[in-house]
Amino acid sequence: MKRRLTLQDVEFAVRGGSIYAAGGGGWADHGRMLGTAAVTIGAPELVSIDELAPEDWVATAAAIGAPAGTTAWEMQGVDYVKATSLLQEALGEPLAALMVGQNGRSSTLNGWLPSAVLGTKVLDAVGDIRAHPTGDMGSIGLAGSPEPMIQTAVGGNRAENRYIELVVRGATAKVSPILRTASDMSGGFIASCRNPVRASYVKTHAALGGISRALALGEAIVKAEPKGVSAVIDAICTTTEGYILVEGQITAIDVVYTKEAFDIGTIFIGSGHTARKLHVMNEYMAVEDNDGQRLATFPDVITTLDEQGEPLSVGQLHVGMAIKVLHVPHSRLPLSAGVLDPSVYPPVEKAMNLAITPFLPKA
Repeated sequence: MKRRLTLQDVEFAVRGGSIYAAGGGGWADHGRMLGTAAVTIGAPELVSIDELAPEDWVATAAAIGAPAGTTAWEMQGVDYVKATSLLQEALGEPLAALMVGQNGRSSTLNGWLPSAVLGTKVLDAVGDIRAHPTGDMGSIGLAGSPEPMIQTAVGGNRAENRYIELVVRGATAKVSPILRTASDMSGGFIASCRNPVRASYVKTHAALGGISRALALGEAIVKAEPKGVSAVIDAICTTTEGYILVEGQITAIDVVYTKEAFDIGTIFIGSGHTARKLHVMNEYMAVEDNDGQRLATFPDVITTLDEQGEPLSVGQLHVGMAIKVLHVPHSRLPLSAGVLDPSVYPPVEKAMNLAITPFLPKA
């Protein structure tokens, strides 16, 4: 299924990734910048896991931070390339391919530019089909492993002297918080390359085909647009196998940025017995009704759309805005070992004061 990625694919990746972003997943402009640079200066190629040798090295290209727009972050395309170069140097062997930790507005394209510059492949696999708040959730089952891993981070607000280059080694769960601290110190958003593993491990632990899904969704949206808003929403629901869970006006927003580089809080839609509460930790993590009954929980896809069917990040919402909430149950998604690992959830549950583990699918 080798596929040379094109400028058209950049738009498909951004549009489809914006749905799977689930309220986070970076910035559309940032994604277009990364993708356009990649297909302009090189020829990034999307490959399936079966096109790699089992012993090939694969690492995860990711962006770390809170993408809701509450901080003065700066991340340049060269930062993704530098992060990948630092990891290869630390590993002492070349990487065959890059996967991404999650789909999103820009995160679907995180591996394209370093692949175009350094000659690695873009692997059609993701650590999570949708966006999530912590690196461990997209670490394809490595969060609980005692094996030492390599993680790098590069970027920062240059004008404020916040630029950082970082290489750390250690068990994934121990070093991942270091990169999130670096993200906060850099201005709130930083490029990373991390956790090199063999392709054989990726094959059994990642969500395979995740980038193809984003591309197919983006293509369906673009094709539906000339037919109007209803056609776009129908295309989104049909392609994702999801449905509109709730629609109405936003009545309250209480989301704050924390020193751990998370946007955490709640958003209310409607009032009275029909009110719905969205729980946020960078992305939408759960939906409850007015009686506190759970209607949707991560790793379900939960995405807000405006009246034109455009996906909205948490930072784009405001009181009085009319929105729709798309829900794609996890049973209709490929799930990685990372999101099925109960050990990654206690820090998230503590930060949000919200139970997630009881609602997880069985591994």
